[in-house]
Amino acid sequence: MRFHQVKELVRWAADYHGRLEAAYTGLAGDAGDRERMALEYLADHERRMQAELEAYFGDGDDHRRVLETWFDDPADFPHPPVLERFPASLPEGGVEALLSLALTQHRTLQDLYRHRAEQAVGREERDFFEALVQGEDAEVRRLARDMQRLEAY
Repeated sequence: MRFHQVKELVRWAADYHGRLEAAYTGLAGDAGDRERMALEYLADHERRMQAELEAYFGDGDDHRRVLETWFDDPADFPHPPVLERFPASLPEGGVEALLSLALTQHRTLQDLYRHRAEQAVGREERDFFEALVQGEDAEVRRLARDMQRLEAY
């Protein structure tokens, strides 16, 4: 589909986090202690990210205008189908491999939000997506920091 509303993209992103949470939870069953702790952390992280995006739908008028904005994009989202390449079993490499996997997933959203910010027609839409980019950037830094701490223990 070529035409979308911003709310469709936000809904897709929230669902993306939900699917990641389920995937991490599924991998945790086959993991050793350290990897299981990392996967539980990642699942909790994705659950929180999903809830934050879903909160936009409950904000009343605060974001309604931008959520209702239509955009024309011949490329359907998600741009690269990263979830379809999500490993069916625990990747080799321990916590470091899990961090790499998580960062790849987040880069997909960062790229999507950046693309929408660059393509935005109005200032409100551009500001909305730039805020999402900044939020993803902060989450990636936090995720990397926390996973590296886990690896150190």
